[in-house]
Amino acid sequence: MDKTYQPEQIETRWYERWEADNRFAPSGSGSPYSIMIPPPNVTGSLHMGHAFQDTIMDALIRWRRMQGHNTLWQVGTDHAGIATQMLVERKLAAETGQSRHDLGREAFIDKVWEWKHESGDHITRQLRRMGASVDWSRERFTMDDGFYKAVQEVFVRLHEEGLIYRGKRLVNWDPTLHTAISDLEVENREQQGQFWHFRYPLADGVTTDAGKDHLVVATTRPETLLGDTGVAVNPEDPRYASLIGKFVELPLVGRRIPIVADEHADMEKGSGCVKVTPAHDFNDYEVGKRQGHVLINVFTLDAKVRESAEVFDLQGRPRPDVDPTLPAKYAGLDRFEARTLIVADMDALGLLDQVETVSNTLPYGDRSGDVIEPLLTDQWFVAVESLAKPAIEAVENGDIEFVPKNYENMYFAWMRDLQDWCISRQLWWGHRIPAWYDADGNVYVARTESEAREKYGLSADLALTQDEDVLDTWFSSGLWTFGTLGWPEKTEDLATFHPTSVLVTGFDIIFFWVARMIMLTLKFTGEVPFKQVYVHGLVRDSHGQKMSKSKGNVLDPIDLIDGIELDSLVEKRIGNMMQPQKAKQIAKATRDDFPEGIEPHGTDALRYTFLSLATTGRDIKFDMGRLDGYRNFCNKLWNASRYVLMNTEGQDTGTGDEPVELSLADRWIVSRLQQTEAQVTKALEEYRFDQASQALYEFVWNEYCDWYLELSKPVLWDDNASPSAKRGTRRTLVRVLEAILRLAHPMMPFISEEIWQRVAPLAGKASGGESIMNQPWPQAEASRIDEQATRDIEWLKGVIVAVRNIRTEMNIAPGRNLDILLTKGSHADRERLEANRVFLARMAKLDSATWLDDPEQAPLSATQLVGEMEVLVPMADLIDKDAELARLTKEIDKQDTLIAGIEKKLGNESFVAKAPQAVVQKERDKLAEFQTSRRALVEQRNKIAAL
Repeated sequence: MDKTYQPEQIETRWYERWEADNRFAPSGSGSPYSIMIPPPNVTGSLHMGHAFQDTIMDALIRWRRMQGHNTLWQVGTDHAGIATQMLVERKLAAETGQSRHDLGREAFIDKVWEWKHESGDHITRQLRRMGASVDWSRERFTMDDGFYKAVQEVFVRLHEEGLIYRGKRLVNWDPTLHTAISDLEVENREQQGQFWHFRYPLADGVTTDAGKDHLVVATTRPETLLGDTGVAVNPEDPRYASLIGKFVELPLVGRRIPIVADEHADMEKGSGCVKVTPAHDFNDYEVGKRQGHVLINVFTLDAKVRESAEVFDLQGRPRPDVDPTLPAKYAGLDRFEARTLIVADMDALGLLDQVETVSNTLPYGDRSGDVIEPLLTDQWFVAVESLAKPAIEAVENGDIEFVPKNYENMYFAWMRDLQDWCISRQLWWGHRIPAWYDADGNVYVARTESEAREKYGLSADLALTQDEDVLDTWFSSGLWTFGTLGWPEKTEDLATFHPTSVLVTGFDIIFFWVARMIMLTLKFTGEVPFKQVYVHGLVRDSHGQKMSKSKGNVLDPIDLIDGIELDSLVEKRIGNMMQPQKAKQIAKATRDDFPEGIEPHGTDALRYTFLSLATTGRDIKFDMGRLDGYRNFCNKLWNASRYVLMNTEGQDTGTGDEPVELSLADRWIVSRLQQTEAQVTKALEEYRFDQASQALYEFVWNEYCDWYLELSKPVLWDDNASPSAKRGTRRTLVRVLEAILRLAHPMMPFISEEIWQRVAPLAGKASGGESIMNQPWPQAEASRIDEQATRDIEWLKGVIVAVRNIRTEMNIAPGRNLDILLTKGSHADRERLEANRVFLARMAKLDSATWLDDPEQAPLSATQLVGEMEVLVPMADLIDKDAELARLTKEIDKQDTLIAGIEKKLGNESFVAKAPQAVVQKERDKLAEFQTSRRALVEQRNKIAAL
């Protein structure tokens, strides 16, 4: 083995070898275990959430594969309608100056496919860097031919059952992209906004109980006033009880609108009166439904004020009996220009009561960056009520289990208050809706145009045009678990691997994807899509902040693997930031956090860090300190393996029939291995990856490396040790290491494979063309747990640590051999001394260890306790007492000076009041540290003074 661990030398080599050997394909034997990768966007690159999630899935798949399961990890990517269309549109504009409309739909779609074939596999290359053992031979794309057929089939069948319909409803509308978008694509941003309070004159000479001739309503969107259909007051509000059923004159428009009683009006908020605009607000839409109002749409698809309004009833039918007139002066104005003018006009009319500055949230399209407008448009919907019932029951009866279980409550809360699902998008890239229209607007749903003509008995000369819209990507990805396995055909893969075993996902898409997969899969297969849903938290930065480009705190997992220089990291984080001040802040924060850039850590260290952070919490703070620590762990395992190989290669490692004698240390480490195997397995079964990684870490670092390897040296290097004893220790060294590598493999696949190839033959395991990933998972054997060996080793460790502590406390040179005395112990302690003299002499650096029957005969000594037994180190000739006391006194005086300086600073009220809290806390922490050091020095001086 190379002297130093260099992950870059082994990771790509091993992945290419595994893939070439088709190691990731199902074995065809054993009980099935399958996971469907949540398909990342084809436009995307690997972010921290992907890397975290993929590490968990790969750990599960590698573990179950080693357990002998017939494992399938299905890989694929999502066509990502909006993201992909935007990317290709920008590319087209930059290269040719053309828009998609210049090309036309078919030519533009050809351009998208061209981009996909050339550049759409970036994220799959990064998956390989993370060591993902997905079956690449089955890679799917949500727009491939087979998946397209599944999507068409589901749409047509749902339409035939009346579960898909077309209607005019309120949706999240992106005025820049000209499409409806899902809630997941809406980013709510906090901001300082304004709350305008307007006076709406009461009609017909009516006044309030307080004698006022108007009601005051408040809004953050004055431009929607043009579409008001009423004013709501709470039915319990005594101030307005007499006004219910009366009217107000809608300012600027002149429309008479009713005053209605509705619980949506909050008596404690503002005046208690709220304007009702059903065509431009989701809450108002519900009020409008309860009150039987019409829907008055005042905006175009560009979010500009219309010349005249569109008026519909609640079923989306035109209402020609309602006057659609809007003030001409606002026609064609952008909604925010109209807002400014409307506020000015209301003020001029004396109808602006007051303006409040408030903190509120605005919805933005995460792709366009434009403010989202609730807009009344014609869309396709899935009626979800009948689909939701069996999906709820599947979780209630335990067919699907959420881990952690508390996420079931989140699922139930959403499913029991489900709204029909808008599935159409006004894009060109995606699954085009299989519906055709004639000139009169009649709709014909079928898989193809020819099928539509046959199905509906249409003549060959009737002109039909296909619906321009495409389906929401969540609709196609909702079929992911069964569509990837060949449905609607009854394939062998579908029979073998469905339902899948577990879905690994973040809690943020339980509503958007998990629930929809459950509904659609139950509907079309009669099976649940997965038996368990493991819900993990979201990766945030070390301060608990969401990682985002706008904050400049994004970490690229590939940079953590390969390393990146500081200047490159700063440039990457600033990106195309247009605000110079913001760019400076990001640059400074990056230089503060990473003054030397990011060093290479390798994939295994990153994966182990992710697993150590996979707790049951919702937020995962990514800590670079942990990443450094697990890189050190990889180094520790590498160096330990080099020691084992140097002492076993070319030697007898007990694979034959020769007699083998196990030392106490051998028996102990074998015993602890069984317990560790049981711990790791139990933790993985319970999805406690943090506990699995911690159990293995502690065993490898604290027990195998720090203790057992040292305890092996007295046997291996003792000329008086018997051949069978040496053979036993060599065998234990390699067999325990080989088991460690198998335990580590799901978490650290590359380093475990590299070392295993060298260790396996020594441990009597097959090698040469074999891979660790196909080796059996270690199984604990209760018969090999040796409690007595554990007690004896703990005693031995206690004595060694006691001697080391005395050396440190008394400032005795670490290389100087000591004579020690043991006293006040039991008969068992005396027996352990006799049995372990060789280990003690070597590891505690002793010339002698003597049992002292009479504690009263002990010379002046430094003392440590091991249970009730005392470990004594006689001080004669070991230290110059006076010189050591003088040194310690000088150190204590130095601490006193430091403590006095900080106490003076903290005693200054001006400093404490004016300095930043972080600076004051830093001084308090320093004071506590110096005081702790002083106490330790005083304690040491007292001990030496007493000698």
